[in-house]
Amino acid sequence: METSKILIGYLIYLPITITLTLFVSNILFTNGRLFMIDIFKGKEEIALATNRLFKVGFYLLNIGFALLIMEIQDYGFDNTYQNLAEVLSSKIGGFTIYLGLILFFNIFLFFRGRKKSRQHLNTVE
Repeated sequence: METSKILIGYLIYLPITITLTLFVSNILFTNGRLFMIDIFKGKEEIALATNRLFKVGFYLLNIGFALLIMEIQDYGFDNTYQNLAEVLSSKIGGFTIYLGLILFFNIFLFFRGRKKSRQHLNTVE
């Protein structure tokens, strides 16, 4: 019985964390496209290629982390559905906070790259 509840937990946890990762990455990298084009001074091909590479890295980092923290049994699981819901909310909530931090870190990198690009442009002129 315990194993089936843990399996149910995994079947709930994985789609939620993967969907959150895909949702956040699509928003970030759709809007980050403009930053990349600005950073690469209008060279759209290199900007979009770099943006796609960042997106793949974002997927790997976040889905990898979601899989790394997936284990339910050692997280205080006591074989009740109530406890399963509580454990899942802690795990998904923690992952969501982590994902938000990574999102803000990426935005910071976009702004930093844009600032450096503009500084370099000002020193060349």
